Amino acid sequence: MSDQNTNDAGNAGQPAVAQLRVLTQYVKDVSFENPNAPQALGPVDEQPNISVKVDVGVNRMSDTDYEVALKLAAEAKTKDKTMFLVEIDYAGLFRLTNVPEENLEAVLVIECPRQIFPFARRIVADLTRDGGYPPLMIDPIDFVGLYQQRRQQMAQAPAGDGQPN
Repeated sequence: MSDQNTNDAGNAGQPAVAQLRVLTQYVKDVSFENPNAPQALGPVDEQPNISVKVDVGVNRMSDTDYEVALKLAAEAKTKDKTMFLVEIDYAGLFRLTNVPEENLEAVLVIECPRQIFPFARRIVADLTRDGGYPPLMIDPIDFVGLYQQRRQQMAQAPAGDGQPN
């Protein structure tokens, strides 16, 4: 009995463990454009230039629940001809409990999109394959780097607001 009291007293001083749960995940919006098919599907003289854009959006749903949307846009071009354009807005509903306030933003824009990225990536690969091209396997995304870049841009924004000195 005394062991239980000691453990209870020891646990009372420890902070609660932070938890992240994926409640659901879903496609919010998806688009595939193949504007020059079938001509673009034949042999090409040059490798297409593929550009990929990434964005993360967060929407607070309740005290513990957040919708995190991963937006991917990929465009393949040769010279001035677009081969394909694929866009996806893939989201997850996450429940975060016991996450310290100072870590909340980082968890939402780093860890949450990291959890849903493989699913969005597979959909992009399937869409490009079904469009007649080799599957586009988007490289893993450095969400930490994107977060740091966003923080730097926000820190520099007030300095470059265009107001006279």
